[in-house]
Amino acid sequence: MEQPAQDILSLIPQRAPFVMVDEVIYSDETTTRTKFHVKEDNIFAVDGFLKEPALIESIAQTVAAREGYISKLENKPVRLGYIGAVNKLIITGFPKINEDMITEIKIEKQFFNVILITGKIYCNEIVIAQCEMKIFITSPK
Repeated sequence: MEQPAQDILSLIPQRAPFVMVDEVIYSDETTTRTKFHVKEDNIFAVDGFLKEPALIESIAQTVAAREGYISKLENKPVRLGYIGAVNKLIITGFPKINEDMITEIKIEKQFFNVILITGKIYCNEIVIAQCEMKIFITSPK
């Protein structure tokens, strides 16, 4: 794939205050990475840390950003996706306010409109969350 697009809102359906990715920093045939800077006014920030819902959303939104990026390259409408399942979720830490986190997803299987991924979130180069996720992608109308 080419250099990732940086206008994240053109790639994902989410809007403020639920955007948990700032930019695509890498994408190829199987792997996509996004970056997110944790701000104090984040809806999921509690006691100076970004909490569980934001971490799960960041993984799902990284899948959405990948799909949006591919759609843009193919000059097609961006499709919507829905979390179908989250499995094997392990959270060992939470990013602090003003820290950056990197979310990485790897496509394990894709058939029809179902994508199975593994996702990891890094903060200060340490894995703080990981899971498997099933995403259902809708066809554009």
